[in-house]
Amino acid sequence: MTTDGDGRERRGRDDEVRGAPRIPGPRGAADDLDLGSVPRPARPPVRDEPSARVPAPSTEPETPMAAATPALSHQVLKALLGAWALSACSAEETTAVEDHLTECAACADEALRLRDAVGLLHTDRSLDLDPALRSRVIDGCLGRRPAGIPVPDWVAPYDAETARLDALLRDIGDAEWHAPVRLKWFEDERAAHRRTTVAGVIGHLMTVDGLVSAALGLSDPLGPGAVPLPPTERTEAYWSAARLPPTRAVREPWRDQSHELIRTASFAGRDIAELSVPYGDFALPLQDSLLDRAFECWVHGGDIADAVDYPYGDPSAAHLHRMIDLAARLLPATLAERRRAGLAAPARDLVAAGAPGRSLHLEVEGHGGGNWYIALDSPAAFGSPDHAVAQVALDGVELCRLVAGHISPEDAAAGQEGDREAINDVLFAAASLSRL
Repeated sequence: MTTDGDGRERRGRDDEVRGAPRIPGPRGAADDLDLGSVPRPARPPVRDEPSARVPAPSTEPETPMAAATPALSHQVLKALLGAWALSACSAEETTAVEDHLTECAACADEALRLRDAVGLLHTDRSLDLDPALRSRVIDGCLGRRPAGIPVPDWVAPYDAETARLDALLRDIGDAEWHAPVRLKWFEDERAAHRRTTVAGVIGHLMTVDGLVSAALGLSDPLGPGAVPLPPTERTEAYWSAARLPPTRAVREPWRDQSHELIRTASFAGRDIAELSVPYGDFALPLQDSLLDRAFECWVHGGDIADAVDYPYGDPSAAHLHRMIDLAARLLPATLAERRRAGLAAPARDLVAAGAPGRSLHLEVEGHGGGNWYIALDSPAAFGSPDHAVAQVALDGVELCRLVAGHISPEDAAAGQEGDREAINDVLFAAASLSRL
């Protein structure tokens, strides 16, 4: 033993090593740490030799030893999973959680789900729903429980586009229904436009859809006994008859009308697919008419989305392909009308109806693309690759924007080759398909 300056005995550290009780001294900062679980290194005892000296107390403060990480219970570790997924745990907690995840399968599954959920919060990802999500959900539901009366395949584009537009309309506020919208189309060889509001656009869609309703014997938005009018005149009549500017109240009658059209077509099936729908100076079979209405709904949905700064995607590839196919089938007759009006070059090589004739190869790239051969000299001729005298390459969405009158013919074609006169005639004919 050794003694301090007051003559009292003091136990050496060799007694501590042997487990002798320690006489408590003044509490210090280091004493607040729980070091019971940390083994102390043994020091060699001081030999009782005359030359042995007790080392002088060090003047440097001792560095307290780090406390051992306490063992955390399963419930505590499970409660830390959310913070761990957000990278909000301390280093010790992160180590404890990750060690636990290697032993507990239930917590490991929960941790993966939380990490996936955190991934959706990243700002570099779009939170907007995939435009095809509705179709996938419906297909999944119908796969488990088929509909008693399914929506016909030729009605599906109109069903999808009205639903997408309705989702946009449900998501905007009352004030945005009065946001100005600029409708654009191609008329008299130049761009035309008309200003209205979001509510005015929905009124326009409802009024033109009324042509299909009247053909099916359903109610007409212009009222019973309305005089048959082309689409533009119908819209002007509807806007003029309104005592007050249209508001969001127009959404419900428009949506009810679209539902009624879909239900009626679904119950009738293929029996009415070829029913003629008059558009004033021309007519379309019902299946093409609903495809035309789906196209208009998408185009004007984009006009509304631009006005209210709302993200709005393109139709599915299958539906867009059908819309492009309809435009390609209408081009020969449109070319003939423009030729009679002196707006297109004269026919060069007339052939018998159904025979292959001089053609333009329309190559549509990207979303909904394909290849079409447009008969140039007669709407009754058959477009043929063997008789192609020109080729135009266009992106699918750009072609639809041309058909909608949103871009000029001069700015539409990405690639042109062959007869320049034929190319010019087809591009202007495509733009002339547009209307208010």
